Amino acid sequence: MLYHVRMDVHVPRDMDPAEFDKLRVAEKARAEALQREGKWRHLWRIAGAYANYSVFDVADHDELHAILGTLPLFPFMDIAVTPLARHPSAIAT
Repeated sequence: MLYHVRMDVHVPRDMDPAEFDKLRVAEKARAEALQREGKWRHLWRIAGAYANYSVFDVADHDELHAILGTLPLFPFMDIAVTPLARHPSAIAT
């Protein structure tokens, strides 16, 4: 199943900068691994915000929830998920 996911990151202002840097490095590594696995199909930055639009290709809602929970920045994210279905007029596969 395909899912459109918006992730907005809200890191506490009082977070230790060194700890935040570690989380960012870990987040990048996890995102790249999920892309290589084919689970995280598209990743787009939203200009002007610490946010992204993504498309995930996973088996079901539970798998998506589990994957999102593995993201190091997950505790600091507001996430909106939209399940996607193929449009009958789409010519692309």
